[in-house]
Amino acid sequence: MSPLDYRAVLTRLDAWFDDARRAAGGRVPCRSGCSACCHGPFDISVADAELIADAVRRLPAEERVAVVHRGRALLDRMLALEPAWRPPYAVEELGEDRFDRLTDALAAEPCPLLDDTGRCRIYADRPLVCRMIGLGMRTPAGRVIENACPIQDRFPGYAELPPAPFELERMEDDEESCLRAAARRRFGDERRRGFETTIAAVIAGVDDR
Repeated sequence: MSPLDYRAVLTRLDAWFDDARRAAGGRVPCRSGCSACCHGPFDISVADAELIADAVRRLPAEERVAVVHRGRALLDRMLALEPAWRPPYAVEELGEDRFDRLTDALAAEPCPLLDDTGRCRIYADRPLVCRMIGLGMRTPAGRVIENACPIQDRFPGYAELPPAPFELERMEDDEESCLRAAARRRFGDERRRGFETTIAAVIAGVDDR
């Protein structure tokens, strides 16, 4: 398994979103440049961390410097709340309650990947969770994931859209293989496939030269 395999997983998710958005007849406002859900720290997987770090390294030098500066500034704010947190900044080290308090305290902070217009600088490489917000989902196993868009009530008919069907369980099986491979590359141990961190922590570790 390589990072390309994880990109293939994300491509399937994108195809589902695009199909459901077309079926909704223009009622879904999600697009590059809408940043309503791009605030506050949240957890990302080890595969997402690998994807983001690679994307930031590929940015033009001036953009990369700006992104790394913003990432380190946000991480500093997180460490002011949790000074004992140490690299690689695993969410599990804080535990659910402490991480929730941290994210609540910084909920208004913009993602360090946003530019001055609110556009994601690495939109094609954004994490999996960013690709799921904006539509409800119903899986073959009967799971329903509600639409988490924070501004859906501002658009006529948007909040009333029914969950769109998606084979999430099948995707999760493929994602699991990608997480194992990413954990081997990062930690030399696939048992750390459940590692989660934040975007700011990943960016802060990127060389800004």
